Amino acid sequence: MSEEILTAQTPENEAPEVTEVPETPEVPETPEAPEIPEAPEVPEVPETPAVPETPAAPAESMADYEDAIAASMKPIHEGDILSGTIIGVSDEELVVDLGIHTDGVVRLEDASDDPSFSLRSFEVGQPVSATVIRRDNAQGRIQLSLKAAAAVLGWERLQQLQKDQSNITVKINEAVKSGVTTYVEGIRGFIPASKLSLNYVENLDEFVGREIEVRVITADPEEKRLVLSARDILREKAEEERKNKISNVQVGLVTEGTVETLQPYGAFVNLGNGLSGLIHVSQISQQRIKHPSAVLKEGQTVKVKIIAVKDGKISLSMKALEDVTAEAIEEETYHLPKAEEATTSLASLFKNIKL
Repeated sequence: MSEEILTAQTPENEAPEVTEVPETPEVPETPEAPEIPEAPEVPEVPETPAVPETPAAPAESMADYEDAIAASMKPIHEGDILSGTIIGVSDEELVVDLGIHTDGVVRLEDASDDPSFSLRSFEVGQPVSATVIRRDNAQGRIQLSLKAAAAVLGWERLQQLQKDQSNITVKINEAVKSGVTTYVEGIRGFIPASKLSLNYVENLDEFVGREIEVRVITADPEEKRLVLSARDILREKAEEERKNKISNVQVGLVTEGTVETLQPYGAFVNLGNGLSGLIHVSQISQQRIKHPSAVLKEGQTVKVKIIAVKDGKISLSMKALEDVTAEAIEEETYHLPKAEEATTSLASLFKNIKL
């Protein structure tokens, strides 16, 4: 009974219908890839040398700013001389960076006593030293004076210029009695008339406004006395020029000159062009003389021969010209026979005559 029931309830074991799978289309054959030619050999590139590493800048610390900080905190008193750099220039004032909490300022009236002085002669970036005359002006800046500093630093530099005998160029400010004035380092200096030129100066006003080279011959800060001279420089230049001219003088040259001065040992003759020479007393005349004045006088024009050039000096001779003249006369002289040789008679005159 149970088997029938089981049989009746169990379906027939029929195989299920299988759905046909469509055929996979044929994949076309992939064409063979063309052969790739072999790449040419690349030459080996030499290795680039390694660039040395730049050492890193040392790290800044507060120690690096200690000097600047100390300077900014340093107490400032009137009369102190401070150094700084000009950061502003106008017709009325200079503004100076002092490297501290505030700037300094120099007014025109505190710059120089020179009436022709101009603040425009300064440039931005130029270093200056000035004296504190007021620690805090109306603008909160330090009032400075170049004149006050010059009273100390200027005299020190002038004394050094005198010691070194250095040449400086100055501009003549005005003519005064017996000389002219100028300003050096803001300090008034005096140039005596006798120190202005190699020759006598008749009109001092001709020098006003001119620039000339001078040397310091007196720098006395206690007496506030500054004396300058141009004469020494002019003399050296003239001597150098004279040496150059003398080097071109030819020994044996005959020329004319003017007697300048007479001395016991000879006469100085002006040859022109800034040259002069000496005729020694022994070279003035064939005859022996005790003093040049026996033959010559000052202002007289003479003919001379240059007989030597040595150590920048020219030696002249008048005697040498007399010797030449004497030789020329001797060559032209006809020597007559002695008296007895010149004597004759009528018989001797007619002895060779045939009648």
